[in-house]
Amino acid sequence: MGAYLDNSATTKVCEKAKKNMLDAIESCWGNPSSLHEKGIEADALLLRARETVAKALCCERDEIFFTSGGTEGNNLAVFGAAYAGRRKGNRVITSAVEHPSVQKAFDRLEKEGFEVIRIGTDEFGTLDLTALGDAINESTVLVSIMAVNNEVGTVQPVDEIASLIKRKGSPALFHIDAVQAFGKIPLNVRKLGADLMTVSSHKIHGPKGVGALFVKKGTRLTPVAVGGGQEKDLRPGTEPMPAIAGFMGAVEELTVRSSLEKITALRDSFTEKITERDGIVINSPPTALPYIVNISLPGYRSETLLNFLSDSGFYVSSGSACAKGHKSHVLTAMKLSDRLIDSSLRISLSRFTTEQELDSFLTALDRAMKVIMKK
Repeated sequence: MGAYLDNSATTKVCEKAKKNMLDAIESCWGNPSSLHEKGIEADALLLRARETVAKALCCERDEIFFTSGGTEGNNLAVFGAAYAGRRKGNRVITSAVEHPSVQKAFDRLEKEGFEVIRIGTDEFGTLDLTALGDAINESTVLVSIMAVNNEVGTVQPVDEIASLIKRKGSPALFHIDAVQAFGKIPLNVRKLGADLMTVSSHKIHGPKGVGALFVKKGTRLTPVAVGGGQEKDLRPGTEPMPAIAGFMGAVEELTVRSSLEKITALRDSFTEKITERDGIVINSPPTALPYIVNISLPGYRSETLLNFLSDSGFYVSSGSACAKGHKSHVLTAMKLSDRLIDSSLRISLSRFTTEQELDSFLTALDRAMKVIMKK
């Protein structure tokens, strides 16, 4: 048997999401901005979806803005906060291990004259909070840190950052990229002290092309696009109702705590079996989100392993699917050797993953190591 083990890249659409999408296509296909009956029906669906996502994040529905996914949400948060806060200061802070949609947004801000501070990590990919505290000052207008790293699963101490900003007397907005965390660990934007939080549908068994940005009430962002006034002018453009309905269905099917318990037990069994094998290194820290296991097989190239496994019906990735062909900046920041980086694989689970699938994957991996010549 084969197995799909690339769930950090995308997930299979769940049944509730499919049903909601079909209903939206067949019976609720109006434009939610229209004032006739079909538009009113679509607007009511949009409101229900907004309330569903808001409930999952423990916020109010008026604080949820639909986007096309994690990348757009991150761009809107980063650029919107930086531009809106420019009069207060020009320092913006992120980490060295962010997703490319944040990393490259900060690169552009730097070219535009912002002072960009990139905080390093330890060997487990965990943010250096002391360095972050030292970097935050009265001219800092944005701190953007991911909740869970998409390559190795490191859970960042985001619960400590809001209070750190407050203690430093900084006007900085705090943005959390929660794309890999949403639906997998409990998230409460109030308790985390977030001003902005990005989530995405296709990481939780919803459709691609839709996500949401939480914007704390009273937070001012400069829009990066203009149009017809949808989403309170922050993200204009006709809302993609089938996708949003599917997103709502995926959120309604979430079983965060029970799934986390199941996946933790599955991951623990899986990593124990990995450690019994010679020549495989686990790069993910012991405290990583159990949905992600990053390993290296020194002496074997990732691309060769991926192709062999794919031909056998097992689907994993090397690093981030959004950074195709580039050496992992995350593993580099963790100071891993080139030998480990060049042979890394990311195995990412979902609540539908089974122990049988993981055992079959390990059998396929054993076969790959026997067949493929070491470089």
